[in-house]
Amino acid sequence: MMKKIFNVLTIAGSDSGGGAGIQADLKTFSALGVYGASVITALTAQNTQGVQGVFPVTPDFVTAQCDSVFSDLRIDSAKCGMLTNASIIEAVAASLARYQPPVFVLDTVMVAKSGDALLAPEAVRALREMLLPLADMVTPNLPEAAALLGVNMATDEMTMCEQGRALLALGVKAVLMKGGHLETDESPDWLLTAEEEWRFTAPRIPTRHTHGTGCTLSAALAALRPQRPDWKTTVRDAKDWLTQALEQADRLNVGHGIGPLHHFHQWW
Repeated sequence: MMKKIFNVLTIAGSDSGGGAGIQADLKTFSALGVYGASVITALTAQNTQGVQGVFPVTPDFVTAQCDSVFSDLRIDSAKCGMLTNASIIEAVAASLARYQPPVFVLDTVMVAKSGDALLAPEAVRALREMLLPLADMVTPNLPEAAALLGVNMATDEMTMCEQGRALLALGVKAVLMKGGHLETDESPDWLLTAEEEWRFTAPRIPTRHTHGTGCTLSAALAALRPQRPDWKTTVRDAKDWLTQALEQADRLNVGHGIGPLHHFHQWW
C-alpha cells in the first residue's frame, strides 16, 4: 500500500531572497515529504541584508486565495506566518473558521531576523483575539510572547513557562515557547498544553546563517503533525531536522548578510 502524501497550506508573505516566508515553507514541506500549497499575504523586497519594502495583498484577495485552495484541495494541515495588518488577520481568521483545517499552526511573525517590522503594532490585538483561539499550536519567540501578553520579555525559563501558560489561557491548544533569546549555552524550548509540559534543548549552532529559522520550524511542525501521533513527537522530530539544517547552513553561499539555513541538507 502506498504511503499517503499529506497536503499542507502556508498562509504567509513572500521573501524575494528565498530564505523565509512562503519560499522557506514550501522548501520545508517538500523536504519533509508533503505537498505544499500557498496563500500569499504580502510581497516583500527582501534579501539577506534586510527588508527593503513590503506590499500587502488586499484582504479580499487573501480570501479569494483561501477559497481557491480550500474548495479544491484536501488540506490536512495549515500554518500562518507574516500577516502584516489587522485587516488581513481578520480575513485569514474568517477563512480558517469557515474551512477548519484539521491542524493549524500559528507562527506569530512580527519582526524579521534583520530587525525590520513585519506586523503593524495595532495588529497584535487582532492576532491575539482572532487567531490564537483557532490555533492548535502557536510558536512565539520570547519578544513575540511578551508582545502578545503586553508584558516584559522573559529572561529565564520559569517566566518563559508562565507566559506560555498565559497564552494557553487565551484559547490556543498548545504553545511552543522558543528560548533562543535566552543568554544560555543551550537553546531551551518548552512545549505546553493544558495537560503536560515538556522541555526540549538543542545546542547553539555556530553559524550566522539563521534567516527563516522561525518560518522553517513552524512549517516543519505543520508538515510533520499529520505524520506523527502527538505534538511531543512532532516537536522533537521538527527540532532535530531544523538543527541539521542549521548545521549545514554554511554549505550554502547566498547573499552577503544573514543567509538561510539548508532546507535540503538531506537531499543535496
